[in-house]
Amino acid sequence: MTFPVQRPRRLRRTEALRGMTRETRLSTSGFVYPMFVGPGKATRVEISSMPGVYQQSVDHMLEECREVEGLGIPGVILFGIPEHKDERGSEASSPSGVVQRAIEAIRRAKLNLVVITDVCLCEYTSHGHCGVIENGEVANDPTLELLAEEALSHARAGADMVAPSDMMDGRVAAIRQALDAHGFSQLPIFSYAAKYCSGFYGPFREAAQSAPQFGDRRSYQMDPANAREALHEVALDLEEGADIIMVKPALPYLDIIRQVRDRFDVPVGAYNVSGEYAMVKAAARNGWLEEKRIVLEVLTSIQRAGAEIVLTYHAKDVARWTKAC
Repeated sequence: MTFPVQRPRRLRRTEALRGMTRETRLSTSGFVYPMFVGPGKATRVEISSMPGVYQQSVDHMLEECREVEGLGIPGVILFGIPEHKDERGSEASSPSGVVQRAIEAIRRAKLNLVVITDVCLCEYTSHGHCGVIENGEVANDPTLELLAEEALSHARAGADMVAPSDMMDGRVAAIRQALDAHGFSQLPIFSYAAKYCSGFYGPFREAAQSAPQFGDRRSYQMDPANAREALHEVALDLEEGADIIMVKPALPYLDIIRQVRDRFDVPVGAYNVSGEYAMVKAAARNGWLEEKRIVLEVLTSIQRAGAEIVLTYHAKDVARWTKAC
């Protein structure tokens, strides 16, 4: 018998011992802070289902980017809320679009941030789907050209990385070819490779004003029941030229993050999505949970599962908490 020789509690006795022997050390060095950029000036509206997160014009976004930089968070990902929407999401690739102007503003301010852009059409289309609609369905191949144009416009504006989130087949290859053909061969692609059709996106739909006007996204986003399919999707995106891959959402798919981490020798990201954030905020406001403790536990679990890069709305809070320690 190993007891009483082996006593694991010996190393749990004090905070100093627990800290010294901790296996996973939560770090903000891989955090990416999501931001929602809209038209106009001097506009900042809190998202009702996401306390502390805002739809804001470029000028306010730039102020928050300075705050993010000051907290030591290395990157932001930008989502656009256009002034006008149409069937093909034309403003997504406009040189004067909200995301393009936001990138240029960050560059002019010389902020030390990795600027990642979401590449998708759902925020820009009048129907709210991630691609072109033909005969009542999302048409895969006609959408690829539009996604490539959007990514190229972000590159021209000065983005450091593009992140296609649409889940169209072949979109990584289409974007890679467009970038390479126009002198952006060094620009990495951060692919939402395993993006599940999840109920945890609800608050994001409010934030990005991107709820589908008919049907849902089950025909292109992944079935939550499938794990092997996620590995197949990741393998395909890497073959097409993805540099980093993402699993989305994070918490219900920690097993997928771990399988991807074990199978593929590339950087792995995970998105701690709006619904995960909103649940913690709502419970904390009702006094049901201790917010700081829960947030740190959640993000540690995502990093423990194998994600080096974590997109999270909690990024600023965690940066403040860890600085204060």
